[in-house]
Amino acid sequence: MSSDTYVIERESEYYPESLLDLPKPPELIYLKGNPEVLSRDCISAIGARKSTPYGEAVSELVGRVAADCELVLVSGGAMGCDYAAGIAALNAGGTSVVVAGCGADRVYPSSSRELFERCIATGGAVVSLEKWGTPPAKHTFPKRNHIIAALSKAVVIAEAGLPSGTFQTATVASEIGRDILCVPGSIFSPSSRGTNALIEDGAAIVPDEEALEVLISLIYKRPRLVIEGSDPVHGRVISALIADPMRPEDLARKLGCNVLTVLRTLADNESAGLVVRLADGRYSPTKTLLLKRDDTKRRARLGVIAERSKT
Repeated sequence: MSSDTYVIERESEYYPESLLDLPKPPELIYLKGNPEVLSRDCISAIGARKSTPYGEAVSELVGRVAADCELVLVSGGAMGCDYAAGIAALNAGGTSVVVAGCGADRVYPSSSRELFERCIATGGAVVSLEKWGTPPAKHTFPKRNHIIAALSKAVVIAEAGLPSGTFQTATVASEIGRDILCVPGSIFSPSSRGTNALIEDGAAIVPDEEALEVLISLIYKRPRLVIEGSDPVHGRVISALIADPMRPEDLARKLGCNVLTVLRTLADNESAGLVVRLADGRYSPTKTLLLKRDDTKRRARLGVIAERSKT
């Protein structure tokens, strides 16, 4: 194996103490990358593999906030929410760790290759409980989820259906005293039933970016640079879709508009990259639109320290 691969035993200096909170801490961890990263403050971000633009936008927001707060972003590396959060943290100059459901020297899924490789290249790591070369299997992912839950003080769930494998990670995290932070979604969206149910069961609600910053400052004692900014002005169609992705006829009924007018508006917004048609016929805001406000804030954030850090 290459010089950046490690087999970490429980007695090793690189073994993260956080894993000792598990009922059955692993005896060995296989790691490719920087072993020291596991001892830093981590925050886990998980969510649906078949994510919506909303879920991906939320995940990217979590990744950027983690980077701004100098937290290591831990994910499962899967397509969808996990990938979006991990890449966003890296793009913001942060550090990411992938906990793989296969050997740490393999990439799964193949669509996440960029995340796996950039994690290692930028001071992060890919870790696994499986031996080198082990292919992904159904039984490896539940074990992986335990590690995602234990490595971090808090687990942020961006989007999850019901039922969902995300619940296993949340359950383990709760049992070992980790904070569960959930982003709510529309009550009409199947992709948000899981997160909404976890909130109902007592998970901390993350209604907006500022709330996430406050929760991180309370849990990790780390402020983030923030400023006040103004929201972009959206039309009635865009505003309605941000609240709840809809089919054209439902949108027309909600707005009291002619369906042909709505269809023309949707076509214009789709051409402009502001909305996208989902597989079930509903229209949803794109990530570009959902992240526009946050990008505006980031450009203006230069050097401004959060006032709450002074109190």
